Amino acid sequence: MIRLQKFLADAGVSSRRKCEELILQGRVQVNGKTVTEPGTKVAGSEEIKVDGKVIRSGQKKVYILLNKPTGYISSVKDQFSRKTVIDLVSGIKERIYPVGRLDYDTSGLIILTNDGEFANMLMHPRNEVEKVYVAEVQGRLSADDVKRLENGLDIGDHVTSPARVKIIGESAGRSVVEIAIHEGKNRQVRRMFEAVGHPVLRLKRTSIGGITDRGLEVGKWRHLSEAEIEMLRSEYVSFGHGKRGYKKEKQ
Repeated sequence: MIRLQKFLADAGVSSRRKCEELILQGRVQVNGKTVTEPGTKVAGSEEIKVDGKVIRSGQKKVYILLNKPTGYISSVKDQFSRKTVIDLVSGIKERIYPVGRLDYDTSGLIILTNDGEFANMLMHPRNEVEKVYVAEVQGRLSADDVKRLENGLDIGDHVTSPARVKIIGESAGRSVVEIAIHEGKNRQVRRMFEAVGHPVLRLKRTSIGGITDRGLEVGKWRHLSEAEIEMLRSEYVSFGHGKRGYKKEKQ
């Protein structure tokens, strides 16, 4: 017997956390009865449905890397009929979903999968999966601005963890900054730059857990290689956290 949310996650419905939400929302039925208690145990032989669709275990696992354009939301469906990241992926029979999110007006890398355990591993805060962004911001950052971003700062409802920050370009009234974080708070990077007085004009995620956007055009996708999947699993499952540190590099 296993917990219902684990069965759903293993079957590729979504991450375990999202599956718990689906159960609490009354969208899951076991043998025709709506179940709203996430801890419910199932054998797997029952008829289990989500939103009326029968869920079967043992489907092929799919791992996709997508370079999301702006103007798409990181969801399977949208109540306002906006374009979603799923609209950019064709030819995949399995039900996939995005791991985490990228804002509507942010471009860059996002992983899609039907492996709930893999998704949960990437999203769990203790694993500190590094995400790298390139931000074009208003104004020029001072040494103090960079230090505040690196050391962590108050963004209203959260004090951020240390980040790695590198200024990679400056022009009249603007800066291009690379920033690496291992958290995923709502609009975190934008709020960090706003907190130091440099609103973001454009934002792109260029790396997830060491996997970069090199060779992957905006709007395109590819399957993660076995080596990339194994790298993520070994680094974040075996060690419990990312191996990439956040100490400021010596100049």
